[in-house]
Amino acid sequence: MKMHWMAVRFAAFIGLSLFFIAPSPALAQTSVVYHIDDAQLQGLKGLRNIRNHLDVAPDTKITVVTHANGVDILMDGGKDLKSNVDYGPLVGALKSRGVRFEVCEITLKNRNLKKEQFTLDADFTPSGVARITDLQFKNNFAYIRP
Repeated sequence: MKMHWMAVRFAAFIGLSLFFIAPSPALAQTSVVYHIDDAQLQGLKGLRNIRNHLDVAPDTKITVVTHANGVDILMDGGKDLKSNVDYGPLVGALKSRGVRFEVCEITLKNRNLKKEQFTLDADFTPSGVARITDLQFKNNFAYIRP
């Protein structure tokens, strides 16, 4: 009987230890990937969504992955055609808040674009779609498509 109570106490000790050592989901940083593949349909809306997101949840880790026509938000001189708003200042402001912006290199090849045509705020990834997949499934990022 004495051995049984020792085992119960040991199990309780281990359980409590894991409770205090394991990271709490409430304390974990939220990570989000925003997927933009059409600058004219998603550009301004997406950038404003990200700004609003950070305004209420400033510790959120955000990565924006662009491909196809979505890369246009990161091109030097890129602007929304309807409102004539430059994307550059909006992207720069978000970059200063820790947002990471990535351009698909497959898109560069398919559209005959060069890295030099993009703002310095842009990073590059071999495949936008593969990057989104990895962020979601390997890194537990939430997915948002504005």
